[in-house]
Amino acid sequence: MQVYIGTSGYAYKEWRGAFYAEKLPADAMLRAYAERLRTVEINNTFYRMPKESVVAGWAAQVPEAFRFVLKAPQRITHFARLGDDDGALDYFLRASSVLGPKLGPTLFQLPPNLKKDLPRLTAFLDRLPHRWRAAFEFRHPSWFDDEVYGALRERGAALVAAEDEEGATPLVPTTTWGYLRLRRPAYTGAELGEWAARIGEQPWEGAFAFFKHEEGVAPGPGSGPLAAEALAALL
Repeated sequence: MQVYIGTSGYAYKEWRGAFYAEKLPADAMLRAYAERLRTVEINNTFYRMPKESVVAGWAAQVPEAFRFVLKAPQRITHFARLGDDDGALDYFLRASSVLGPKLGPTLFQLPPNLKKDLPRLTAFLDRLPHRWRAAFEFRHPSWFDDEVYGALRERGAALVAAEDEEGATPLVPTTTWGYLRLRRPAYTGAELGEWAARIGEQPWEGAFAFFKHEEGVAPGPGSGPLAAEALAALL
């Protein structure tokens, strides 16, 4: 199984001294990050459409084996709610494609107030290019049923398993790779060991897992990428 472990974002000055060198310039952070971790979840694409030139600049700074995961813009997931987005999806997919082999899955995180709507989901899945790797994070409990899992399986899309302080969503394999968002402020060594075992038990060919970045929550700044390194070592 090919496993890619990283964090949500990389450009955090709070990580200096814990994960980055104390005086590392902001424009050197991506290169330094990619020397230690194999993937990153880019969240700023949720707030603004990425420019192809910016995406190409990211790709130029990392090794060939590195993978970028882009979070789909809120214009697609929250405003259009997977419906008519006036060309936003096509634009976003074109910009993402500039990454070439360094492109990982695309994260589609739906709003918490969007309840299960299977026709809306299947229509959106039909709009995605064949074999485009898409991961769906549902945040309303009505989505977690066999009908939705079947729709994802039919089109080779992944169900995101997310965990935070309030609980966890189901870990249900729906394609040949998995996607985990580990959002608790901190993980003990034993808890990381449990996650390593759970990942190893899955029937996946590959998996992506992302820790939340922490700026001031115990155990302190930089705990996210350090936990990512620890889990990667266990796997």
